[in-house]
This record gives sequence, structure tokens and C-alpha cells, in this order.
Amino acid sequence: MSWRPRARDAVTAAAADGDGLIQARFRIEHPGFALDLDLRLPGRGISALFGPSGSGKTSCLRCFAGLERPTEGYLRVNGELWQDSAGGHFLAPHRRPLGYVFQDANLFPHLSVRGNLEFGLKRIAAGERRVRLEQAAELLGIAGLLERMPARLSGGERQRVGIARALLTSPRLLLMDEPLASLDHRRKQEVLPYLERLHRELETPILYVSHAPDEVARLADHLVVLEQGRVQASGPLKETLLRADLPFILEDDAEAVVEGRVCAYDPAYRLLSLELGGGEARLQLSHGPLPAGQRVRIKVKARDVSLSLNRAEGSSLLNLLPARVEHWLVLDEQAQVLVNLRVGDERLIARITRYSFDRLGIHRQQGLWLQIKSVSLLASD
Repeated sequence: MSWRPRARDAVTAAAADGDGLIQARFRIEHPGFALDLDLRLPGRGISALFGPSGSGKTSCLRCFAGLERPTEGYLRVNGELWQDSAGGHFLAPHRRPLGYVFQDANLFPHLSVRGNLEFGLKRIAAGERRVRLEQAAELLGIAGLLERMPARLSGGERQRVGIARALLTSPRLLLMDEPLASLDHRRKQEVLPYLERLHRELETPILYVSHAPDEVARLADHLVVLEQGRVQASGPLKETLLRADLPFILEDDAEAVVEGRVCAYDPAYRLLSLELGGGEARLQLSHGPLPAGQRVRIKVKARDVSLSLNRAEGSSLLNLLPARVEHWLVLDEQAQVLVNLRVGDERLIARITRYSFDRLGIHRQQGLWLQIKSVSLLASD
């Protein structure tokens, strides 16, 4: 059997001869567990590996790092071949240009923050360094902590130092294994904006392991769903979340992710206005000011979207958007229907009763008005 990537798919077609693409194929067999993955991931942005405990997320990351050597495998990262079992090629873990962030920051307790960062920097020859210590410290918001010892840091601060140390190895791939799992809600909210900043400002691709849907929806561009060591689904986040054959859309808190651009702010009412792509639709939400033109990501829960044949007048709902019906899914046990709708270039879902579905006479390509509670929108800035 020749262990090579299969024919080009949509992600591969967007890349030229492997540049801008991560190609991975791993097969491992252990007693009671087998990992059999074939992945095509974008060479930039954040790709999330999502699944329950035991689905193979960490095993997959260890294969990327070379810490686990599959019986058969292939790995090419943005044109660089790291592994090819068919050709007998295997790049040892210490030679792979990657950074690894674990659940625990694993800082050296006897070194200051600066000392921990310098340890990461020393792993790379001076001529190959692409990230400066000061740059990493500013990016993760730890410039004022450089002389502190790890014992005097909060959990969120320690994790940010750990991420900065990984960045200072100038990685061509950054692996994150549930980096927020050990933090409480408050500390997670402290770290998340810095992860978003990495996403905005770095070209380094990130593989992000998580079992938390909120983290995935907020951070990821591409979503890989794992189940019992196999890929259940892989694709752009916004599309994959709405697939009818995956569990996300069936949850009570099912949601769509859309992106908008800041176009106005009303300080009197603390209302941020966002323009959705591909149309004139606008969303408004209660939020602090953000720079005009900045792109933000919004989560809209299906249960907070209602449908109307006509544009409501005199409503307390701020968000009234024209939409078109694409398709729907009948939930027989709940007597409800999930309606998929398109607003410009974005897609939303509405969870309504079967009675309302029939009363509105919903059909494909029908024009409707969406009504969305502004408080149900969450922008990630």
C-alpha cells in the first residue's frame, strides 16, 4: 500500500503544490484503541480538533509533534515534508519546527518569566529567530511580568507565559492541547483575547485541541470532529457547525457563527453596529466601542431567532434581518424544526415549533424576516 495523500479536495485546491496546506495521515493501533486519520487543513489560522475524551485528539497532536510514531504516516506542513513512512522519512521531535502548549504551562519554577522566555529563545539559532522576546511579551500582555517568578503568577498569567515561550521557538506550527482546561471561567476569559490576538496577528498555523464548544466557536477557522480515533467531519467552522449529521445542531444551545465588520457605535446606548458580509444587513448588540472596520465574530443561538413573514414594526427587538430559507430539519421527538437561512453571505439557524413552521408555510427560497434578540449576540474582540 502506498501511503500518500489522496486526490485533491477543496482545501487542497486552494493551495499550490502543498504550500498553504497541512497534509496529515496517521494510523496507529493500540489495544482497545485505533487512530486512523486523513486530514487536509489550511496552512494558516486555527484548526480545532474537537471531540469527547478518548476520541484521539491528544494522540493526533502527539503524532504531529513526532512524540508518537505511527506505524504508517505522512505529514507535510506548508510544503515541508516532516514524515513519510512509505519513503522511510521521519523528522525527529527535536528537529520539527513547532511549539507545543500543554494544559499546564510547565514553567521552570527556579527561573523568572524572562528566564523562561529566554529558554525558548535559546532553542533556535540566532539567524533563524523570527520572533523577538519583546514582541512575544507584548503580544501576550506579559511585558510587565518579566522579572516575576512563576510562583507569583496567576493561572492565566502562567499560561500566557507558556504560550509566549512556545512562540519564541519561531514555530512553523503551533500545537495547543486544551490550553484553557485547567483554568476557571474568569481566567479563561482573561486568556481568550490573547489567543484571538495570536489568530489576528500571526501567520503561524495553530492546531487547537478542545472539548469546549464555546472556545471552538470563538477561535477556530477550521473544525475537525473526531470520534473513536476517526474523522467524523472536517471543514470550515461556520459550515461544519450547521451540518445536520453532526451533534452540534441538535443541542438545545445550537448556534451559528457569523462575522461582521464594525460600522458604527452609539455611546449613549452602548450599541455596536456590525455590517454582515455580502449584503446590507446589520446587527446591533450591547458592547463597548471597537475600531471602525474591525472584523468580529458573533454567535447567534437558534433559540433566540424568530421568523416573520413581514418586517415587524414597533418591536423591542433591534435586529430585523431579511433572509432566505435554504433547508430545514424536523426534530420529531421535540415537535420542533431547525430552519437554515441565508443572510447575505452568512448563514443562521432558527429553532421554531412545527406549528409555527406550518403556519408560516415555509418553503425553500422563501423570503422571511429574522428577529434576533441583541442580548443573544456575543462578539469576540
